[in-house]
Amino acid sequence: MKYLINFCITLLVAFTLKAQESPKEEDFYRIVTPAIPEGLLLEVGGICTLPNGSIAMATRRGEVWIMESPTSRNPYFRKFASGLHEILGLEYQNGDLYCAQRGELTRLADEDGDGKADKYETVHAWPVSGHYHEYSFGPKIAPDGNFFVSGNVAFGNEEWWRGEARVPTRGTIFKVFKDGHREEFAAGMRSPAGLGMIDGELFYTDNQGDWMGSGGLWHIKKGVFTGHPASLAWTNENSPIGITEEQFFAERDNRKVRNAAGAYIKPENVVNETPQMLWELKEKYPAVQTPAVWLPHGILGISNSDIIKDETGGAFGPFVNQIFVGDQGQSKIMRIFLEKVNGEYQGAAWDFRSGFQSGVMRMDWAKDGSLFVGETNRGWGSAGDANQGLQRLVWNGKMPFEMLRVKAMPDGFEIDFTLPVDKKSAEDLASYSAASFLYKHHPVYGSPPIHREDLKIKGVKLSPDGKSLRVVLGGLKKYFIHELNLDGIRAAGTYYSLIHPTVYYTLNNIPEGEKLSTSELKMTDSGKAKPASASASTKKLVSPDGKGQPAKAATAAPTFAEVKPLLQKHTCLACHAQDKKVVGPAFKDIAKRKYSDQKIMDLIYNPQPQNWPDYATPMAPMPHVPKADVMKIASYINGL
Repeated sequence: MKYLINFCITLLVAFTLKAQESPKEEDFYRIVTPAIPEGLLLEVGGICTLPNGSIAMATRRGEVWIMESPTSRNPYFRKFASGLHEILGLEYQNGDLYCAQRGELTRLADEDGDGKADKYETVHAWPVSGHYHEYSFGPKIAPDGNFFVSGNVAFGNEEWWRGEARVPTRGTIFKVFKDGHREEFAAGMRSPAGLGMIDGELFYTDNQGDWMGSGGLWHIKKGVFTGHPASLAWTNENSPIGITEEQFFAERDNRKVRNAAGAYIKPENVVNETPQMLWELKEKYPAVQTPAVWLPHGILGISNSDIIKDETGGAFGPFVNQIFVGDQGQSKIMRIFLEKVNGEYQGAAWDFRSGFQSGVMRMDWAKDGSLFVGETNRGWGSAGDANQGLQRLVWNGKMPFEMLRVKAMPDGFEIDFTLPVDKKSAEDLASYSAASFLYKHHPVYGSPPIHREDLKIKGVKLSPDGKSLRVVLGGLKKYFIHELNLDGIRAAGTYYSLIHPTVYYTLNNIPEGEKLSTSELKMTDSGKAKPASASASTKKLVSPDGKGQPAKAATAAPTFAEVKPLLQKHTCLACHAQDKKVVGPAFKDIAKRKYSDQKIMDLIYNPQPQNWPDYATPMAPMPHVPKADVMKIASYINGL
């Protein structure tokens, strides 16, 4: 009897642990909104922490503000400078502030010590055509004390979809020297909104668009080319760029095609084609640089922005020395772990914290180890409800259950966790799934994921302390994104699930070394859980007056819970929600259009931006989504 009672208690405890809800992002990282003076619009384009702990902010409206006592309940704001042109970066050096305006790098100095800039000095002015999209981002301070700046492409007149470099510096990263001259440093950029110096090396983030199948994080050395050809129009024999425009277009069709009326035709995704990839160009021209880490579009963001390394020594949580990347479109922050394999950077990317009030554009650390986040969405759109803002992300000191690191191995990946994992769940192959995919390199706006292939989980090996796990996979592919889903993994003791159970690892090189033997692996598979089936319930339809015979019973539309796995798998939830505007319209608003299921499928495969003129970010074509999945999603939408 005593044994039976203890057994029942054990079952009850296990059931209770499984039944309780696992913690979420917000249970560990709190978003704080400082008190901001009424009427002050902080469309933050630049942010930096000053030596005394104050926060300097530059705005897209051309102002620079200093926030004193920034982590107090009532910080004090004072205007430091004004009259500048769309500032999209800010740095402090030797007592002065440096900002990138549309057309110049400017030094702002307070020479009389009254707390306001009284000297606005042009360090260097670069050419601009006046096109609205010629944003300039930066600066970032190079190891030699000079400055890196990046230039956004413009777009065509008739070919409004095509990125152009109408003047030099567009689509490039260039270096500005204190003596006033500039040098071309790297090319191939489209919308290089985020520059970052990580351990003395330059990185940048780019956004999906023409020639950019998805966003990502690139490591930049002098002379590299990252994939967009616009800037190659200005390269010459004195350029350090290791590929020419002629070489590029000998390899890639620019698809400048006119119709019978003589008008250019916008390139669209071709489903049944033999695609070309950026890595193939790299194999022929070593100057071509593929991303260190892809940030899959619509999954980990849509408009990648600032880059910052955690140098807080643990004040921000367990992710010391890892990289955080902002996303303007989805109003969130992502996390990256980098490693070098065969001398080249690669690594893993996760979601980290969503829910900011506007698009995350710039970030910097406060003296207490919290993270200040500068936000804006004017003209760009974002998931947040506000048009601008300044917020702060604060760790509460509790340990989240997350993947801490993912490292490439000769036969798979090694995953470290912040907390010990439950042994039974970790040694069950049903806890895992894996796949690989990549993006096209073509002049179309973005790319669907292609060559997607499910990967076999061959076995796992858990460390004695439960905090490190080897996952052995079949079918590793160089240059591909490897998606690992650990949905079944649970924390030891609490049975909590991972806050972010999916990681995306960009495998630029497969390490050499010893592989695990079969005898070392656990290969038990309890069986995959069956996917939720569509509801079999029906409702009876009668004539409008309530009389007569019931109409033929109709199958009820899928519920949100039933269709959610598909919405997650195909990244629909990255831009849409059931009942509120995010980056795209709410599903309920789409339902009001009363499109047929077939029409919804047509618009998923070939979106028509003109149908939704109030949304700044166009939807990328999704022809890779299976028809059966699309029709189930369409049925759910129309059921609303």
